[in-house]
Amino acid sequence: MSSQRTVVLLAVALLARSSADLPARAEPSRLPPPPRLGATEWRERIDPAPRGATLLRQAMLDEHNRARAELALPPLAWDETLARAADTYARALARAGRLAHAAQPRGGERQGENLFAGTRDAYTYAEMVRWWLDERAAYVDAPAPRFSRTGRWQDAVHYAQIVWRGTARLGCALAAGGRDDVLVCRYAPAGAAVGATAY
Repeated sequence: MSSQRTVVLLAVALLARSSADLPARAEPSRLPPPPRLGATEWRERIDPAPRGATLLRQAMLDEHNRARAELALPPLAWDETLARAADTYARALARAGRLAHAAQPRGGERQGENLFAGTRDAYTYAEMVRWWLDERAAYVDAPAPRFSRTGRWQDAVHYAQIVWRGTARLGCALAAGGRDDVLVCRYAPAGAAVGATAY
């Protein structure tokens, strides 16, 4: 049985509002997938992608920390408070059927946030994170928001958050909507501060 896979990423709205180069918030958008997948991919999947809280936690930590280890950065630790906040927000997004970043307080209470949406049950957890990690090709270690080779910070901001040196904790959650799965990952301390570099 064939099922069409779609994916939506939303750039992290972490960059400080004081920068004249940036909008106050990243707007939801359907981004083109990386070249290796093309605009749409059809996958033969007899069974849905594996799911479960333990599997989610392990896949998120493995993928994030593998990318950080490549840069000799300290690993992220799982944070249940961040995971609960991610779960609440993922459920709200799944009910609404659209992606938008959560309103965040300014200062130290702000959490970093990466969002993913893709065809329900079509993507493994690791595949979801790899969409963010694929932004590595556009990333340069320059002060935010100028960390993208393309000139658009949105093209590398998910990856920047994953490898932000000052980030120490991670919590993620997945919620199923009518058509799509929505993954929310929250990070603390938040990354991508204007004028700072990731590592």
